[in-house]
Amino acid sequence: MRILLTGATGFIGRHLSAALLAAGHEVVCLSRSGKPREDGPRGPLRFVAGDFASMREPAAWSPLLDGIDVVINAVGILREDGDQRFDVLHEQAPRALFDACVKAGVRRVIQISALGADEGARSAYHLSKRVADEHLLSLPLAATVVQPSLVFGPGGASASLFGTWASAPVRPLPGRGGQPVQPIHVDDAVAAIVALVERASHVGLRVPLVGPEPMGLGQFLARLRSALGLGSALVVPVPMPMMRGIASVAGHMPGGLLDRPTLDMLERGNVGDVGPTRELLGHAPRPVEAFFGAQSHRAGPAVVLQWLLPLLRYSVAAVWIVTGVLSFGVYPVADSLALLARLGVHGNFALVLLYGAAAFDLLLGVAVLALRRVPLLWAAQIALILGYTVLITWRLPEFWLHPFGPILKNLPMLAAILLLWAFEDSRWNT
Repeated sequence: MRILLTGATGFIGRHLSAALLAAGHEVVCLSRSGKPREDGPRGPLRFVAGDFASMREPAAWSPLLDGIDVVINAVGILREDGDQRFDVLHEQAPRALFDACVKAGVRRVIQISALGADEGARSAYHLSKRVADEHLLSLPLAATVVQPSLVFGPGGASASLFGTWASAPVRPLPGRGGQPVQPIHVDDAVAAIVALVERASHVGLRVPLVGPEPMGLGQFLARLRSALGLGSALVVPVPMPMMRGIASVAGHMPGGLLDRPTLDMLERGNVGDVGPTRELLGHAPRPVEAFFGAQSHRAGPAVVLQWLLPLLRYSVAAVWIVTGVLSFGVYPVADSLALLARLGVHGNFALVLLYGAAAFDLLLGVAVLALRRVPLLWAAQIALILGYTVLITWRLPEFWLHPFGPILKNLPMLAAILLLWAFEDSRWNT
């Protein structure tokens, strides 16, 4: 069949387009640029350019529906950001697309919604999804609304969030961690959608896509940690009033997944009947323990690095920033000048060198936090540390014998910088 897939460059869309190709279908993918992502599936996908947010009238969709057998809408955002708004992306554009499908005589339409977009919906996210769902099911189309639970898989924001959360040696939990979840692996969710395309079953229905069993959030994270081959972690319950305050602050940070509405959705729960998923797959969806498959022995270190590398970056930045601040006068200037005198630097030049070095340290610290993929940044830090080490070895060799090891600590600092440099290479992040 010839399938129009919107949201093809998103998490579910990328996996779904690959699965549809593998099943022998022709896939037309709508994206803003009209081009695939570099980490997207490889194959004979046809990409067409179109700004989903601006396509709010049926006439805008009509040219794309010529010869299309099936339409799948996989567009969705968890949080509003700038011009990415729920009312536009979840309501107006999808309704225009569905109305255009009626006029074009499209045989099959599948809307990827979300579990919780029902009569009990309270969040703007769920309410906006429900508007489009109900509009679609009211039309004379062979339509199905799929409602995935938490979808876990490589490249997904949830996998990054929950994998990092589960792998940390200290695991804070909102309240007692009993929030009900029923996560499904992305491959199972996608396989169920492909089955809906090919069977044309469950017409006029909302179909939950969920894992084999519901569980509490704390249990999910513990099982995920076990699947990664990691030992036990220290669990720290966070009282819900404090958690709500944290979520309120986090909601103002760009790129984050936690805010008050998200926390409220988590509190409400995200579970459903596994029967339809099992029926579509022909078997039970995989449990949490199988989320990483045969690569679980490799997934553990990779997931740990997701939080360890940022921690290492912040630590290196802190060394430079604190060193710069201390050198500006927190540490007695007279003592700093005395050290410089032993290196043969005196007078005004010593002051210029002291404050210049302090400013450069501060600049390096800020650059480590702000810049990405700048090899010269890492090379400059290595060169500076090696220069300091050689100079001190020459003129102040007793620092090698200091019990606090001020010079020996340059060795792990160099190793940390080399590690960050290596993992910042794009070939290590595919």
